[in-house]
Amino acid sequence: MGHDVTPKILSQDIGDVDLSYLLYEGDGPTLILMHATGFLPWLWHPIARELAPSWRIIAPYFCDHRETDPEKGGLNWMTIAEDLATFCERLGIKDAALVGHSMGATVLTLSHAAYGLDARGIIMIEPIFLPQDFYKIQLKVEEHPLASKSIRRRDSWNDEQEALNYLRTKKLFMDWDQEMLELYVRYGMRPGEDGGLTLACSPKREASLFMGGMHFDPWPLLPRVSCPALVIEGEESENRAYIDLKTATATMPHGTYRMVAGAGHLIPMEKPQEITGIIKGFFDK
Repeated sequence: MGHDVTPKILSQDIGDVDLSYLLYEGDGPTLILMHATGFLPWLWHPIARELAPSWRIIAPYFCDHRETDPEKGGLNWMTIAEDLATFCERLGIKDAALVGHSMGATVLTLSHAAYGLDARGIIMIEPIFLPQDFYKIQLKVEEHPLASKSIRRRDSWNDEQEALNYLRTKKLFMDWDQEMLELYVRYGMRPGEDGGLTLACSPKREASLFMGGMHFDPWPLLPRVSCPALVIEGEESENRAYIDLKTATATMPHGTYRMVAGAGHLIPMEKPQEITGIIKGFFDK
């Protein structure tokens, strides 16, 4: 661990908007890390710094690069997938290793299968492949199981300690690795207009992202995932009630399914060392 592991914070013009990203310099091939809905690239930091010497790691930030309104359908994930493909093209990235969590996993899949994002392999951690019927219905924000919750999320605290104490009482954050929680407070919040801290990805923007996942049915594209793909599910994930990742994996030509014991939906934040080991093992092959 003698290497310098502070990423550069950069941005890339992708035509009509700029996309910000973290860059960890490394000697090997490029590894792209895609965060979950409402979260941020810094939550990959404990994983990225372990992988960085042998990979060049890029973690883009998708929350506020485009203006969106959750009541008007939010930010279509196909738009994000196209933005990601353009971003990689502008940076001259080819044959990358792709790792995504939740929304990030779905967006990588769409970007590879629909926009030709070149990949040596994809790891999809808890991807959002909803039942196909879901994509045929028009939900309002208050009817969407996740957007309705996110838009009502508390988004301001007096200081870091209050924010940490609050998060520890919430089921979503209860099993997080301590460093992950601290990174979320440090980088996922910013100074509020009248003092204190506020969420960097506002409840409204987070709801927009959740709503944007409803526009495009990814199932027909799964057989077009031509590279090796590893689908990872948390044993205790609430999504298992309605997302069938075993069936999704079976439709991919080179798909493998793996369950992580004792983890919920937020596996990278709960078990960063295990995810680091899985990434190394998969791409070493």
